[in-house]
Amino acid sequence: MLRLRPYRQSDAKIILSWCRDEAAFRRWSADRYPQYPIEPDDMNRLYQACTPESSLQEGFYPMTAFDESGVVGHLILRYTDAALTTVRFGYVIVDDTKRGRGVGREMLRLALKYAFDLLQAEKVTLGVFENNEQAARCYRAVGFEQVAQEKPEVCELCGERWVVQEMALTRAAFRANEIKQNEF
Repeated sequence: MLRLRPYRQSDAKIILSWCRDEAAFRRWSADRYPQYPIEPDDMNRLYQACTPESSLQEGFYPMTAFDESGVVGHLILRYTDAALTTVRFGYVIVDDTKRGRGVGREMLRLALKYAFDLLQAEKVTLGVFENNEQAARCYRAVGFEQVAQEKPEVCELCGERWVVQEMALTRAAFRANEIKQNEF
């Protein structure tokens, strides 16, 4: 059974081991780190800088997914607006040896429940690179839909231009999808 818990500094080594090359690392972290590879301390410093002592009020929530085998996934949730109605998922990653088994979908469902039920978000957003179709498929499977953008964000990564596809899911759409799934 998959569950979510708050991120621990000791998780960094495991999470970073899933980034087996720079392309995988950049699909996970975009340009948020100036160099590749990074050390677990680099990840922990970045998270500490984003997590004030009163993080429950400040709105940055790094989470780790785990099951009976140990740590299997990770993502962060953060508020993006002063009204605390929109949560953004970031740094979404699943153990590459567990992909294709529904782990990512289940982790996202748990994180969506957390965002909508506990954080009282009205909408959850995320960005996924257009060259990461496997991740985009996973996001669509839990209900995220592509958002039209006038000028998409573009990152220069690995010597290429990577376009960010914005996706969003509202609380109402998530609830409707839950009801639909429970009908079967």
